[in-house]
Formats: sequence, C-alpha cells, structure tokens
Amino acid sequence: MEARNLILIYLAIITVVTFLVYGIDKWKAQHKRWRIPESVLLGLAAIGGSVGAWLGMQVWHHKTQHKKFKYGVPAILAAQVVVAVWLLAK
Repeated sequence: MEARNLILIYLAIITVVTFLVYGIDKWKAQHKRWRIPESVLLGLAAIGGSVGAWLGMQVWHHKTQHKKFKYGVPAILAAQVVVAVWLLAK
C-alpha cells in the first residue's frame, strides 16, 4: 500500500477517535465521572486528530471556553494544514 494511502487512513482513524474521545469526556463531565486529562485531549489533536478535536468541540460544545482549547486546537489544525500542503507540494 502506498505511503500516502496509509497516512490518509491513519488521519481518518485518529480524527474519528479524537472526535469520540471529546464526546466521551463531555458525557463524563455531565455525569460527574472520572475525566480524560486535558493533556490527552490536546495530545490527540497534536498527533493528527485536530479536525476531530475541532469538530468535537463544536458538536459536543466541549472545552469551547477554555483558552488552551479555543486557541490551541485551531492553531494545531492550522499548523497541520501548512505541513500537509507543504508535503503534498513536494
């Protein structure tokens, strides 16, 4: 399988996983359960799940008022888009 296809599969999987993890953390917050650490949520965005993180924030209305998420997730997403465009242009 071509490397580009593997990367796309990875990004699709990490996006879905990140989106679901944000939803699970929102559910846990509402039910006063053990929470997923913010470092894990931001880490998932950083390793390629930034689209899922941003969508999770919008759909689940989760972490939208926390500055490190409000500004951090879009910054991670923008950086990943720049890297992707640069790599695709090569």
